[in-house]
Amino acid sequence: MSDDVAGIRTVALAAPRGFCAGVVRAVDIVELALEKFGAPLYVRKEIVHNRHVVEGLKRRGVTFVDELAEVPDGSTVVFSAHGVSPAVHADAERRRLRIIDATCPLVTKVHLEAVRYSGKDYEILLVGHRQHEEVEGTMGEAPGRIRLVESVEDAELVQVDDPNRVALLTQTTLSVEDTKNIVAVLKRRFPALEAPSKDDICYATQNRQMAVRELAKTAQLILVIGSANSSNSNRLVEEARMTGARAYLIDDVSSLDPAWLEGVETVGVTSGASAPEFLVENLVAHLRTRGARVTEVRTVEENVRFALPSIVQPDSP
Repeated sequence: MSDDVAGIRTVALAAPRGFCAGVVRAVDIVELALEKFGAPLYVRKEIVHNRHVVEGLKRRGVTFVDELAEVPDGSTVVFSAHGVSPAVHADAERRRLRIIDATCPLVTKVHLEAVRYSGKDYEILLVGHRQHEEVEGTMGEAPGRIRLVESVEDAELVQVDDPNRVALLTQTTLSVEDTKNIVAVLKRRFPALEAPSKDDICYATQNRQMAVRELAKTAQLILVIGSANSSNSNRLVEEARMTGARAYLIDDVSSLDPAWLEGVETVGVTSGASAPEFLVENLVAHLRTRGARVTEVRTVEENVRFALPSIVQPDSP
């Protein structure tokens, strides 16, 4: 990668950015479990969707597996922040695995809503992305009663047995604007549609999308740090592009293409909710090498914290 970033005068840093409370909790759970129970420690799927986080934990003795069948009977397994279905929980219990659940509490909220609506004999329309782990886990809470809606087109076509007994849920990491359009169609087609009193899209996803839209008011180019499989990071790129800014998702500073910087005076920088801050620091340090000044564009303060499960506390059995 070339060091030619001449012409850049300002690096505008979005705030908030990076780790959300659910990611902090999930990573802390794995680190504490490793200290308490030692290696091998197994994690089903990626604990969060970031390559650097996963590789760092691997170096410390964590083994990541795609399926529970890869975990030896009687071992310790951590469920990722994205949640799992009841069937996965039951399989782990049957095999006498020590279970440590790092599911984000906001994802757990959606699971509980699925259980509640299913118990009331409602059909559930779940707005989300097929094959995302969070969606798979949520759909497992009410097999046969949840219909996945991925787009406005899906919303126009989806059918239910009883339009008077239908409920709405959403994946927590979606684009607020895209979801709004899908929900508008569903509400038009199903006037009796019920929804939780509080939005399922998590506070951190909404805050980071609001921040990137603010960046786009002055930045000609926006760089979003995050891994390719990170839903919320990809949504940040989409949000920036919807405002007319050029935007790219990069895993780290080594992914930066110097050609993107040509003719750019202000570069906006943000990071997805699963991207560690040192990746931002490395990128900013690189952009500073040609004298660019750094400013922070803050849209909202975040002070959310989630409690850790008792199983990883030092004094628990």
